[in-house]
Amino acid sequence: MAMGKYLAKRLLICFLAVILSVFINFVLVRVAPGDPISIMAGMDNPNPEMIEALTEKYGLDQPILTQFGIYLHNLLKGDLGYSYRSNLPVMSIIGERLGPTLLISLTSAILAAVIGVALGLRAARKRDSKFDKVFCITSYILDAMPPFWLALMLMLLFATVLGWLPTAGMVDARANYTGFARTLDILYHMILPVLCVTLLQIPTFFRIMRSSVLQALGEEYITLYRAAGMPQKTIFRKYVMKNALLPTVTMFGMTLTYSLAGVALVEIVFAWPGIGRLLLDSINGRDYSVLSGIYLMLSIAIAVITTLLDAIYAWLDPRIWLK
Repeated sequence: MAMGKYLAKRLLICFLAVILSVFINFVLVRVAPGDPISIMAGMDNPNPEMIEALTEKYGLDQPILTQFGIYLHNLLKGDLGYSYRSNLPVMSIIGERLGPTLLISLTSAILAAVIGVALGLRAARKRDSKFDKVFCITSYILDAMPPFWLALMLMLLFATVLGWLPTAGMVDARANYTGFARTLDILYHMILPVLCVTLLQIPTFFRIMRSSVLQALGEEYITLYRAAGMPQKTIFRKYVMKNALLPTVTMFGMTLTYSLAGVALVEIVFAWPGIGRLLLDSINGRDYSVLSGIYLMLSIAIAVITTLLDAIYAWLDPRIWLK
């Protein structure tokens, strides 16, 4: 029962956070300089009558709170509206871009977590060794690299100089593959963007795992177990690893939610048709409906992942919900 009450409380907090986030983003995108109507009517020689008609058609002449009320009413019916630029349903636009972004985000987050945790674990167990020093320095170098610069360097090396990998896109449009051949083609085009994002995320997992293991190894109860003659492998597997993995679980969730929109620059460099690229295009075009839909999706994703992380935390450490 205590566990159920804890999770119910977390779900309520996440629901309120989503509503607040949607409202803040709804207001911010509309008070920002520029508007979609001016872009739709033409920047060179805008027609005042057309601007007035379009403003009234899309309800932008209403107060912001009224617009938000209408948006919530439509949202409860599952209607995210239509894009101002393409006049297509926002749901279908985001749905088309979500899959490619999840391919990059999930693959990169899993690879970065596995590699970063493994390297951090080894570095912590061999503290101050050559291995530890080399990867500590490497992690800081990778962490300081701008995403777009690293993407360009990888493209220059592996696509232009060596010619091993494609420069851009998700598929080879000229080949027109189908079935399993298309799947292989997508995987082939994924290599560079996934490599770029993975290299950028590994340092975070490496440093968190290394510091968590070192902190756990320094606890008094670990010293007591050692003094009692408990085998090192047993101490590490049953006590050190369990405590050290908690921060890593949190970071994995946060990395995944960040990746949904944070890989925008990488997607642009590699011409990958994902959410990040759609977000920047919508900002430039002041496409309010698409922007609101993306922010809603990100808010829900963060809320869901946060709730799952809370549940995992509570399972790993019952003291959290027994308080």
